[in-house]
Amino acid sequence: MRINSIVNRYIFKEMIPPFIVNLVFFTFVFLMTKILDITKLIVNYKISISSVLLMLVCSVPYFLVFVVPMSVMLAILLIFLRLSNDNEIVALKTGGMSIYGLLPPVLFFCLFGLLLTGLMSIYGYPWGRQSLKEITYEVAASHIDAGFKERTFNDNFDGVMLYMNKVDFKNKKLVNVFIEDKRTDNIVNTVVAPNGKLISEPEKLVFHLRLYDGIINQVDFESRSVHSINFDTYDIRLDLKKTGSSEKRRPKDEKEMSLVELRRYIKDAKVKDAQYYVTLIEFHKKFSIPFACLALGILAVPLGIQSKSAKRSAGLSLSLICFLLYYLMLAAVRVFGETGAYPPVIGMWLPNIFMGGLGLFLLVRIANERPVKINSFLRFFKMMYKKTSLKERKK
Repeated sequence: MRINSIVNRYIFKEMIPPFIVNLVFFTFVFLMTKILDITKLIVNYKISISSVLLMLVCSVPYFLVFVVPMSVMLAILLIFLRLSNDNEIVALKTGGMSIYGLLPPVLFFCLFGLLLTGLMSIYGYPWGRQSLKEITYEVAASHIDAGFKERTFNDNFDGVMLYMNKVDFKNKKLVNVFIEDKRTDNIVNTVVAPNGKLISEPEKLVFHLRLYDGIINQVDFESRSVHSINFDTYDIRLDLKKTGSSEKRRPKDEKEMSLVELRRYIKDAKVKDAQYYVTLIEFHKKFSIPFACLALGILAVPLGIQSKSAKRSAGLSLSLICFLLYYLMLAAVRVFGETGAYPPVIGMWLPNIFMGGLGLFLLVRIANERPVKINSFLRFFKMMYKKTSLKERKK
């Protein structure tokens, strides 16, 4: 295989702009899923823009773990789609260059994506999760009422479950309050009140719920007795310091662990239970997803070359379909791997083997001038989509 450095530099440089555009675009799309939560934090809780931006920055590593492989594949597919449409592939073949001679810049670009995804998966994601938890606690400490949500069960406080049908943050009023208090051993207090008031002490990280005209149902498991008490006014103290300290004492979950901590947990595990397999899956996931850049990148080369008559929108559709297939396979093998049905090392690498193997198969056929008619598949899916749309319209 003869390596043409001029052609290689040309192809590599052409892949950089679409990669950057795809990276920014897909990251923005993923961040848009949090736009409602962000808007609510800013409008309702008066949280500063800097705090919101910090929370977004901590969320980005998780998105990049999936966005980078997708962007790598789409960038490679688009450049080869353009080369094919402009007949540059034919010109290179005429000049004595084989399809395999176009692979060095692709492999180098995939290696770059692999390293970037690996950094995000091994270092960025655990850091982001841990930092996001700390920032959330700091925001809750400075905006103590930010943890209250209407018509949502709130279990952020040790031993206390809160539910409020309506919260008026401006006047600090609560409507239809339900509280389950388990902070006393062997006793569960259930408090129901139609109205209440929020009294906060931000400097002490404490706030009080003052409830009016409600009822307390107390269950004593030790004496096996039940008591009901009506009240005119009842105060409940909630301490954020205790919640924060217990949160810090809580052991890290597998997504917050570093590579060393995951390896230590797997090595020291005495029982191979569900948590063991989940941790083992997370360990292999940190390596298998970065290598998806290589598998999907190789698959993008024959897809781009063969889709000569397709538009760029078709290239985007092809890329999204392939990545969706990869992600569905990854999710499926993860579910079965958590049960210990098969070794997680096999399940987490199976999508890479399948997509990479498919890419090599198509690449060899194209190099041997025996291409698979991918456009026929595109037309088939397009026809099926139109038929489905017509049926839905008739209904």
